[in-house]
Amino acid sequence: MKDAEPEAAERPEETSGSVCHVFHRGESDKVDFTREAAERLLASDEFFWVDLHKPDPADFEILRDVFKFHPLAVEDSEHFGQRPKIDDYDDFVFIVLYGAVPDEDRLVEIHCFYSQRFLVTAHRDEAPAFAEVRDRYEQRKQRIRRPSLLLYRIVDALVDSFFPILADFDDRIDELEDAIFLRADDRQLQEIFGMKRLLVGMRKVVTPQRDMFAALMGGIGQLPGFRDDDERYFRDVYDHLIRISDLIDSYRDLLTGAMDVYLSTMSNRLNGVTKQLAVIATIFLPLSWLTGFFGQNFGWEVRNISGWGSFATLGIGTELVALVLLLAYFKRRGWF
Repeated sequence: MKDAEPEAAERPEETSGSVCHVFHRGESDKVDFTREAAERLLASDEFFWVDLHKPDPADFEILRDVFKFHPLAVEDSEHFGQRPKIDDYDDFVFIVLYGAVPDEDRLVEIHCFYSQRFLVTAHRDEAPAFAEVRDRYEQRKQRIRRPSLLLYRIVDALVDSFFPILADFDDRIDELEDAIFLRADDRQLQEIFGMKRLLVGMRKVVTPQRDMFAALMGGIGQLPGFRDDDERYFRDVYDHLIRISDLIDSYRDLLTGAMDVYLSTMSNRLNGVTKQLAVIATIFLPLSWLTGFFGQNFGWEVRNISGWGSFATLGIGTELVALVLLLAYFKRRGWF
């Protein structure tokens, strides 16, 4: 008889979902984002916040099948690089927001699914603003009783994250301007172009995000879980976005001015080198003429220069007169 095969060898191990942050009942914890965990959270009567960092396709299937989000909203959330927007569905809103982080492109994209019962956020890059909000709620040890304020604090933290990044830009622009006046080089020009590209990227997301909150004013009470007095909080976010947009435009102008200073400095340096070369050529031109004096095909000069006196008069004398006239002309022009 053949030995019976062990059943354990035939059973595949269950794979756990990706790790996410969950804030529920006044406590924050890291859990595996599985269907069972999502169903338990939805079965409770308490508001909860799920933060997905680097979500995978299985996570979006849970959002589609368990949370019952609209397929269009889930499809938009799967593809990052979206334009800031607010899409209002029947029982939730899908929001695309941007914040600033000190990485390569200085931006972090956040996708939010918000309703009266929960908030689900998804992002690929690190979001330090989320850690600050979680720490604030953990220190209070209180449940989330007003979900709209949680969303406001998250949005406000993301928007305010632009200010430290822009402050670093301001300091670096001042350093670049001082360095250009001392000694301009190609590395400074490359850095200026790199900073301008970063500011252009920020402007592409800050401007539509500002317009999004401007359009939201006056109708925020129609969104799920919002009240009319919540508009005051998001008006403050709108004011911050206006300041950030103005700062980005100002720093772009400063970088353009720094580039003009760089080009002017390089042009002045080139003019200085040209003046030096002109003086050197002026000095060596009479010497070259003097060395070729006897090689000219003028018989009269060859026959009449028979001694040092005639040589000094016709050769050296005329060259000295020409040199003095040239130096006087250059000095009058202010070339040296």
